[in-house]
This record gives sequence, structure tokens and C-alpha cells, in this order.
Amino acid sequence: MSGEPRPLHSRRDDPQALAAGVRRGDLRTIARLITFAERDEAAVAQVMPLLQPHTGRAHIVGITGAPGCGKSTLVDQVIAIARAATLRVGVVAVDPSSPFTRGAILADRLRMQRHSTDTGTFIRSLASRDELGGLSAATWDTVRILDAAGYDVILIETVGAGQLETDIVAGAHTVVVVAVPGLGDSIQAIKAGLMEIADIFVVNMADRPDAAQVVNDLRDMLRLNPDHPTWEIPILTTVATVGAGLPELWAAIERHRANLRESGAWAGRLKNQARAELLKSLDRQWHHHVQERVAASGSLARLAEEVASKRLDTHSAATLLWEELGWKQR
Repeated sequence: MSGEPRPLHSRRDDPQALAAGVRRGDLRTIARLITFAERDEAAVAQVMPLLQPHTGRAHIVGITGAPGCGKSTLVDQVIAIARAATLRVGVVAVDPSSPFTRGAILADRLRMQRHSTDTGTFIRSLASRDELGGLSAATWDTVRILDAAGYDVILIETVGAGQLETDIVAGAHTVVVVAVPGLGDSIQAIKAGLMEIADIFVVNMADRPDAAQVVNDLRDMLRLNPDHPTWEIPILTTVATVGAGLPELWAAIERHRANLRESGAWAGRLKNQARAELLKSLDRQWHHHVQERVAASGSLARLAEEVASKRLDTHSAATLLWEELGWKQR
């Protein structure tokens, strides 16, 4: 992918027109701008300043956990409850990338398709494109677009990479961590990185044997990590396939939002979001810049040959390339 954003091609891509379309909730315009965000096209950098003043109202909820814990089914049920409360819902489902097309393998999640004709629900899958942290590079632009479009609740379902899911804490107001009985690595994944980010724990598929043991394990872990002076992290049980426990989950999400407002923690989360988005944007721009410089230097193919022929190791070759580009080592 070229490091330089692509130029605008048509009047449909005019920043003012795109921003106006997003603000009035035009689904085609929203989808088009999100596609631009995935492609890192010029329109995004020109439209986002126009949308920024209209963001900050939506409640952003991250749904994360180990693969196979039923996140998509939970999201589907949460959509239904929020829509019954007449709230507009945006969903960003981050899927693994195809190694061939780089697109989202699962496309728009099949489990959520009953909502596909509902104009009050917008569902979009984003390919992770090898990003660590469980999120796509375009996730936060997509969230801001949906926020500016007037969606009340934005649900982010992470890719499901277990302990790599911690990026979500920097961007979501409420983080729901899902565990499930019968997955030997479920609690281990939580111990390895998800324990500290949860605002709400959910033990899904709670009709399975050992569900009570998972609840007890989580309760014991929380006793060892008391770090929420104004919020007692709930441990809820659900059977998402039949909707059991979902009203309680939705009530906990709403209570947590109220707690953030009342305790003053909301402002801190907004600052964390801004910091994370800024760092991600800088990282993306730096990555493009390095790719361009390497391609222009012509040294990559030569040094790759040196490594392949075992005349150089990878670390030495990278150091040489770095120095040839005129950059100093740390």
C-alpha cells in the first residue's frame, strides 16, 4: 500500500459532501467513508476534522475475549436489547484477515444478519490486517464516523486473539471481557492480559458444566486485583444463544456508563482514547514513511539476498538498511 493518501476522484468524495452525508446518517456515505479509512485514502484526513466537533456522544462498548467464547452471539443479543430501547446501534466487528485478499474473512457477521435490514443498526466488519492488539488500524476512524453519524451505542467486537486484545481498553468507555467454560486457555488468557482491562466480566455458555468454577476463578482473581475504587466489577453469566442473562448484561453496561459520568472518570477515558488514536495514527504514518524510503532506496532486495544466502543475519541487515536510510540507531 502506498504511503501517500490517494487523491479524491469525484464530487462524491468532496470532504464537505462526505461530512454532510455522515451527519445526516446516509448509510451509503457512511460505508463509503469507512472504506476510505480502510484504504487510508485522502478523503479521511480531510473529512475527520469536519466530523470531530460532532463526536463524543456515543457510548463505546468493547466486547473481547478468547476465540470461541461467543462474542458475536452476545453482540447480536445486545443489539436487539438496545434497539428495543430505541437506541441507534453501530457495530464494528474486527475479523481475521485473509492472507490472500487482506479482507475480513468472516465479512459482515452472519450471526448479526437479522439486523441487516434495520436502518437503526449499522454493522461493519474490518479486517485486522495483522494488527496486534485485536483491532484494525481503521477501527477508531470507523468509530468516530459512526459517532458523528448519531449512533447512540457503538459496539466493538475484537478479533479474538486472547491476550492481544488489550488495545480495546484505550478506546472503549466500557470493556466487557467474555470467558466460557470448557476452554482450557480462557482463564489463562484473562490472566495473561485481559484481567486488568475488564469493566464487566461475562461467563457465557453458562449452561455448560464447570461454569460455576469459572465464576469462582474470576472472583478469586478480582480479590487479588482490587483496583476500581468507585466500581465493583460484576461477574455475570449468560447463555447468549437463547438470550439468558442479556438484560442483566445490558443493565450493567448502562450502570457502568452512569458510574463513569458520576465519578468523573469519563473525562479520563476520553483522554486515553485521544492518546491511543494519536499514537496509532503516528505509527501508521511512520510505517508508510519507512515503506516508501525503503522502496526508494533499492536496498531491500539486495539485503534480502544477503540474508537468504546466509552472508548476513536479519538483525545486521536491518541495522545496515536503517543506517543507509540515514537514521541513527537508538
